[in-house]
Amino acid sequence: MLLKFLAFGLLWRLVGNPFIALLILLIILYVLDRRFVGLTPNIFKPFQLNRRAARLRSDLHANKHNTSAKLELARILLERKKYREALPYLEQTLEIMEDSADVHYEVGLCYLKLGDLAKGESFMLKAIELNPRVKFGEAYLRLGEALAPADPSRAAAFIEQFRDLHSSSVEAYYRLGQLYTQLGRTEDAKRAYREALDIYRGLPRYSRRQQRRWALLARFK
Repeated sequence: MLLKFLAFGLLWRLVGNPFIALLILLIILYVLDRRFVGLTPNIFKPFQLNRRAARLRSDLHANKHNTSAKLELARILLERKKYREALPYLEQTLEIMEDSADVHYEVGLCYLKLGDLAKGESFMLKAIELNPRVKFGEAYLRLGEALAPADPSRAAAFIEQFRDLHSSSVEAYYRLGQLYTQLGRTEDAKRAYREALDIYRGLPRYSRRQQRRWALLARFK
């Protein structure tokens, strides 16, 4: 924090305007975070996704049976967290790609995010049946997240399955710590947070950026 104040003071002296100095400092901090930490979102990505979505909608207007366009558009909408809008495209895609574990996972994710836990779980379990490692085990993680408020015991079981698939996942141990806390398993929670930090320290440098957010959160527990 002291360094930020010193940097702000130096910039103020250089540019002669506190508002411009603050703006420059925020830009510098944003660039550094995007490069080394990754806590802040990419502010340009929504515009890129919107442009691509507009082109895909135009393609579908010309050919409403273009399954690949429907699937790509649905995935953009999922990334934008527009689950209700993505769901019809995914369900139409599923009619053609009924053996796709990925599409079952994505339909299940929509239902989970929209609050229909029964349907969401059904589609997620079908995705796991088709491919136990679908989305690199993400189905277990998303089931754990969704079920945590209503059924933390089952949620913890799903997160543990995700952890078993990804023994080097800092996020898995952090989320497991959260669920153990909900269950009143304080010592297990502390152990999970410690393991999250131990795993992070042992990761190769190229992997740390993706996992840094979870390591920082675990450090404050």
